[in-house]
Amino acid sequence: MTATITTPRDDRIDPQVLKTAFILIVGVLAVIFDTTIVSVALRTLAAQLHTPVSTIQWVTTGYLLALGIAVPLSTWGLQRFGGKRLWIFSLVVFLAGSIGAASPPPAQAWNVGWLIGWRVVQGVGGGLMLPVMTTLIMQAAGGKALGRVVTYVALPALLGPILGPLVGGLILTHLSWRFMFWVNVPFCAIGIALAWRFMPGDAPSRAGGARPRLDLPGLLLIAPGTSLVLLGLANAGTAAGFGHRDVIIPLSVGVVLIAAFTGYALRKARPLVEVRLLAKRSVASSSAVLFFSGFSLYGALLLLPLYYQDVRGTTPLAAGIMLVPQGIGAVLSRTLAGSLTDKVGARPIATAGFAIVAVATIPFALAGPHASAWLLAAVLVVRGFGLGTVTMPVMVAAYIGLDKQQIAHSSVLTRTTQQIGGSFGTAVLAVILESAIAAHRHNLAGAFGVAFWWAAGFSAAAVLLSLWLPGAPRPAAQEAGCGGAPDQDKDAVEA
Repeated sequence: MTATITTPRDDRIDPQVLKTAFILIVGVLAVIFDTTIVSVALRTLAAQLHTPVSTIQWVTTGYLLALGIAVPLSTWGLQRFGGKRLWIFSLVVFLAGSIGAASPPPAQAWNVGWLIGWRVVQGVGGGLMLPVMTTLIMQAAGGKALGRVVTYVALPALLGPILGPLVGGLILTHLSWRFMFWVNVPFCAIGIALAWRFMPGDAPSRAGGARPRLDLPGLLLIAPGTSLVLLGLANAGTAAGFGHRDVIIPLSVGVVLIAAFTGYALRKARPLVEVRLLAKRSVASSSAVLFFSGFSLYGALLLLPLYYQDVRGTTPLAAGIMLVPQGIGAVLSRTLAGSLTDKVGARPIATAGFAIVAVATIPFALAGPHASAWLLAAVLVVRGFGLGTVTMPVMVAAYIGLDKQQIAHSSVLTRTTQQIGGSFGTAVLAVILESAIAAHRHNLAGAFGVAFWWAAGFSAAAVLLSLWLPGAPRPAAQEAGCGGAPDQDKDAVEA
């Protein structure tokens, strides 16, 4: 049965879908909060562990590399163990990594090597959890009301920017940095208990069939390939731009490995990740938009806290509070964007969202150190509304016309392109900011203005790319959608 967008008269969400979404969201909040909290704490960790920033950066880089290795394994893990077992396993791994990161080595003081090692463990758990959550919720939805279903899938990503920096600032101001990782424990523990008790068993049947075998050659190509690309992009923000060998070498090797995996997967009947899905307009367009959104969305998320701390002189806690309005705006867009996507398709909603983000970034390009805090807070609400408006329709587009097995592969493709795009966009804007600071040595506000203008320009360019997304569903395709072939996604959307 093909999962396609249904007509408005059949847009009610099954209560079982809501139950599944709630169980999964409780667990994945640990990953979302952990990522946003740690991102604002690197300078504090470097000072308290007496380690240079270049070394403490591996607390984030090691996590990202493990994430890149684990994400492709989710498709095989779902087929081999089933969603419930894999989800609980992922939570247990993330819980173990959190406890390890918050606890000192036996008979020793905390050291950066111990912390980085446990962050890698966290990355393995988080890398499995993120695509598995999306896959299970989309499979449970069965193609009905995908726009409104995605409002639940995207909820953790919307809550993270609101609560993550705020919780991180409170912990760094009033508690030990160890509580950045202890805060994950209740989410993981409750998530494990809920999944164990309430998620239906879905272990694959072994009757008359062999267990799915791990595509080891594919894993040995895509896992290090993705990780090396992420490593090169992470180094671009700390080295001398993209021209440094620490950037060029891992990026080049990573791109070659990913290209080799693509050629290998196109020849294999059942590859680890089904790259042939990129032949579908829905998957290809959403992956491209998610990649490019890294420039306009994630890159600017790097600039905003730095602007408040470096230009306006606020503390990390105050900067976290200043960013809360953006998260509020994202939450406000949740219901509206989801319901409109079901009615008019992803294209107009994402296009409008990127336009809003572009316009709402311009005031920061013009703001100096003494711009009205209330005015900027109002602008952040609008910007957050645009961010939320972009995220949901693009995620919906990635699953139009896919069957149950293809959903898992699409989750990996979109998660990987979003991850690489986010790292790429962050690295590019970090280099732009560093160059602008060097050119405006006595005008820090002016340097940030240059970077924000670039961020606004990237958002404007994303408006054009969004025109490639699927438009509104056609009535004829809607009526015959469940009986159509899985590869006929063009029949489910307008050309």
